[in-house]
Amino acid sequence: MKSRANRLQPAVDLAHDRQEAAMQRLAEQQQKLAKAEQQLDELQKYRAEYAETQGGVSVAAMLNRRQFVERINQVIAQQINEVARQRRYLDGVRDQWREAHAREQALGSVIDRYREQERKSEDRREQAEIDERMQHRRPRRGLS
Repeated sequence: MKSRANRLQPAVDLAHDRQEAAMQRLAEQQQKLAKAEQQLDELQKYRAEYAETQGGVSVAAMLNRRQFVERINQVIAQQINEVARQRRYLDGVRDQWREAHAREQALGSVIDRYREQERKSEDRREQAEIDERMQHRRPRRGLS
């Protein structure tokens, strides 16, 4: 008959696999967020560099320049929203990983406890066998 720890091992293995998959999703999401933040940083630097350049002095050139800056600002606003969305998603993925990790840890603790109980039980059984053998081996004094 399989021990309780051995019967529970498939659940621990499944919890481990789920935790690993959640950790992989977490790493991927962290990379996505980093990429979105980098893009935002690059857009903001580009806007700052563009603002420092000298534009034409004609009215048309000034209007074109202002429209271009407004488009850059719109793209930056969109990227800010994307970064916020990626952060929210990362928070959700992190929570999923924490739950999967906690479940794996809990099942691991249960198995450890079961194995410790089984070890103690085996130790008691072995000690009882030794005690029983010792009783049968003792020479009986005074019976001769």
